[in-house]
Amino acid sequence: MGTLETHLRARRDAGRSLLVPYVTAGLTADWPDYLRAYADAGADAIEVGLPFSDPMLDGGTIQEASDRALRRGATPSRLLAELSTANPGVPLAVMTYANLVFRTGARAFCERLAEAGVTGLIVPDVPHDEAGPLSEAATAAGVDLVLLAAPTTAPARLRGIAERSRGFVYGVTVMGTTGERAALADSAGPLAGRLRELTTCPVLLGFGISTPEQAAQACAYADGVVVASALMRRALDGATPAEVGADVAAIRRALPAG
Repeated sequence: MGTLETHLRARRDAGRSLLVPYVTAGLTADWPDYLRAYADAGADAIEVGLPFSDPMLDGGTIQEASDRALRRGATPSRLLAELSTANPGVPLAVMTYANLVFRTGARAFCERLAEAGVTGLIVPDVPHDEAGPLSEAATAAGVDLVLLAAPTTAPARLRGIAERSRGFVYGVTVMGTTGERAALADSAGPLAGRLRELTTCPVLLGFGISTPEQAAQACAYADGVVVASALMRRALDGATPAEVGADVAAIRRALPAG
């Protein structure tokens, strides 16, 4: 069991609702400062998106953030080098796409993550029944491969995802891309309930969780939340790391046992 899951399990088992905010790597010159601001604001772990030119799962806000990072000249090698010196004090999970992983090679990519201090990996376009080689490479490097589950995932497939996922199980609350939404999806509660019956691994809900109130509502069903687009919209609009960190702190205060 990698350190991401160990860390999240310990905090959950102590009665804490888990908070994992997101940042697009390379978004600004000072983007590592967002990591430190998130950690200071009470993040339990941080999801770091490696920008990709064809982000199929990401909605408009994250696409815009990725485009901005790429225009600044962001590359995986440069971003991982910057990440290796960030030292936010909480575990990091990189989110990226299969093209970047397999172009490098699963083993080499996971080893580069580990060298940068990353202990989690999310690759949404690798289905769980094709994730064996990547899972093995991640485990060998000490990186937890986090798998995603959707509201429409069939029972047998959901069981496989729950059994194979490490770090946490990422419950996708809506059938669609990431993005801010006015209310928590009705599918969030049932999905979290189904997953928690199948695994003792932490279950986190994401996609469309945009406000402290929605995060608190989601934590009534799940072990925690991932918050991404709402934070990146603030950063894209010019909010500083300290200002976005204050948004993360507001979410933390709203969570049960926060």
